[in-house]
Amino acid sequence: MAFARARRRQEANYWPGFVDALSSLLLVIIFMLSLFMLTQFFLGQEIQGRDTALAQLNSQIAELTEMLQLERANADDLNSQIAALTATLATAQSENQTLQGQLAGIGTGLDDRDATIAGLETELAAAEELSEEANAQVALLNQQLAALRAQLGALEAALEASEARDAESRTQIADLGRRLNLALAQRVQDLSRYRSDFFGRLREILEGRADVRVVGDRFVFQSEVLFDPGQADIQPDGLPELDALADAILQLEEEIPPDINWVLRIDGHTDVRPISNARFPSNWELSAARAISVAQYLVSRGVAPARLVAAGFGEFAPLDPGDSEEAYRRNRRIEFKLTEG
Repeated sequence: MAFARARRRQEANYWPGFVDALSSLLLVIIFMLSLFMLTQFFLGQEIQGRDTALAQLNSQIAELTEMLQLERANADDLNSQIAALTATLATAQSENQTLQGQLAGIGTGLDDRDATIAGLETELAAAEELSEEANAQVALLNQQLAALRAQLGALEAALEASEARDAESRTQIADLGRRLNLALAQRVQDLSRYRSDFFGRLREILEGRADVRVVGDRFVFQSEVLFDPGQADIQPDGLPELDALADAILQLEEEIPPDINWVLRIDGHTDVRPISNARFPSNWELSAARAISVAQYLVSRGVAPARLVAAGFGEFAPLDPGDSEEAYRRNRRIEFKLTEG
């Protein structure tokens, strides 16, 4: 009988280890999913900013295209004017030739045709003057047409350059997204590995404490381990646990590379029963003061202040929604979570 009881105790001891391993695996999966969602959020913000810049480039391309069409319409109008002036010039030259023929047919010795000859000469001079004016207008229009063609060439070059920049921007955005995904995935993998080592180390240090447990991706200390009811000063009985935690954090600071930005978040929580005194007007102040006290003690043990974040949640994030004494006790807690800074 004694051998059977010993055997049963030995077999029962396998179950906590299995549960602990399964909980650790679940924690890592939940944390990686959370980081993946945050990664997708920030990546979406980055891509949205790039899409805004791309929309601005498309707007500029549309404006340049509209200007190009307008300039082409103006060029067509000038070509029409040049054609009309050329026709007018041809008509004037034809009239000039007709008048010269009429003048040649008139005899120089007839006195009664002097008035007619004078009139014809006047018309001829007027026609020649009109021809010179038309030639000047044609030359001016040719200059304007050349300037417009130069402007059209510049606009087409600017449009091609803008389209090239647009294609290059799209390529850069795609490459940036790919590199960002790779970098974030590597960061998540590295931080998950260090978090697993850190949690494993804390489990070994705090093994056997019923008032210290793992909830999700956090280590949870019941407030009674560290504080008297309604107080934010750490009681002496809780210092060994905080000393062990500080040693684990200091070891973690030496192991994690400097390019991984991480922090240990310290969250203070209370039960739903209100508190109101001169020092703590509400549970919010009490929970924040307790988180700050823990952070200050860890700093006094050598932990870098930049690696600690203290936050107070009051009664607004309970673990147990019940109203029993056991539920109140579970909700009065200090949580530690290793996360990205």
